[in-house]
Amino acid sequence: MSDPERISATRVFTQPKMAALIFLGFASGLPFYLTSTTLQAWMTQANVDLTTIGIFSLVGLPYSLKFLWAPLLDRYVPPFLGRRRGWLIITQVMLLLGIAAMSLHDPRLGLQALAFNAIFIAFFSATQDVAGDAYRTDVLHHREMGAGAAIWVLGYRVALLLTGALAFVLADRMPWPAVYLVLSLLMLVGMIAAFFAPEPVLDDAPPRSLADAVILPFNEFFTRSGLFRGFLVLLFIILYKYSDSLVNIMGTPFLIQAGYSQTEIGVIRGGAGLVSTIVGVIAGGALLAKIGINKSLWIVAVLQAVSNLGYYLLSIMDENRSWLLGVIIVENFIMGLATAALLAFLMMMCNKRFSATQFALLSSLVAASRDILTAPSGGVAELAGWPSFFLITIAAGVPALMMLPFIAPWSRDIPIGAASHGGEVATGAT
Repeated sequence: MSDPERISATRVFTQPKMAALIFLGFASGLPFYLTSTTLQAWMTQANVDLTTIGIFSLVGLPYSLKFLWAPLLDRYVPPFLGRRRGWLIITQVMLLLGIAAMSLHDPRLGLQALAFNAIFIAFFSATQDVAGDAYRTDVLHHREMGAGAAIWVLGYRVALLLTGALAFVLADRMPWPAVYLVLSLLMLVGMIAAFFAPEPVLDDAPPRSLADAVILPFNEFFTRSGLFRGFLVLLFIILYKYSDSLVNIMGTPFLIQAGYSQTEIGVIRGGAGLVSTIVGVIAGGALLAKIGINKSLWIVAVLQAVSNLGYYLLSIMDENRSWLLGVIIVENFIMGLATAALLAFLMMMCNKRFSATQFALLSSLVAASRDILTAPSGGVAELAGWPSFFLITIAAGVPALMMLPFIAPWSRDIPIGAASHGGEVATGAT
């Protein structure tokens, strides 16, 4: 392959490693709904009470806690396929077995066994995410990271569509246990991809002890970035998509109160919005390949804040479905750009020796911003009113923009303190 510094935005998507990433992204997304949305539908059909269904949401806790065991994947190397692909195969085999085992349950007769099986799936799904994030980080050159993130998200979204739509279609034609058995076979897609994917080269030895695997990722990150800039990077990760998250979490309540029907919201946000997000992620990958991560972060940060003006205008005008469609398309397209940019930034800030642990920790900050810092948004909207709320969301994008000169100067190609990423793969791999 030619030097990634000079590779075109089109060609960066056509490398063999990208084919592996789209299928691995698919495998990463496949189990997610099977312990949440799809399982809730099965339990509802089986007349399980709503209180119990609500409690079952706790089976998703491994996704929030995966950073606790991520060091194991940095420390220990499976005896086959290398450190990253070996762990991918292990988790995928366990997921195939776990999802297939769901076909043996009946929610009406054994909820405890069903819950244990669902937790088993969630644990190995979260672990697969750790291994997949580390693999993606290690196998990509820094100019390829936006494209790699885009391809991964595309595969992930396709899997969500299958488990969130195809599963319900199948459930009208066969029992739910049979649906889970059929869907379990789709894990073979990820297993085949992991087997044939190139293994990234690790120049330094893995951590020599579990204690090293826990402690050294922190030391290395702050040594490389510097204490002040290290904490600034962490704050930047929390705040970069904050303005978008505020709009995303309050968008549906706003549209309902504005008089739009649930059908309109579902079709426009769930249909046109989803397509726009996917197109935005792919465009973000191309943008990063073309102009680099630093300039992309600046451009996308400005676009995120400005795009919220569309919601502000919706809040001060009468119902306008054409304007609504335009706002949703633009908002979700820019959300896709931001997803690609932020994922690429997270990967660049991870040292390949500790990428499983560092990426798990950094991505948990993104989740905290999305799930915790947005919690007061409803109260703010009630106190300020919708027009003022959307102006506040625009202002929420300013702090991240102000940090960019100290983290990712426009004149530099990569962020200050970024780890080295050459994208080398094992000899003989493509």
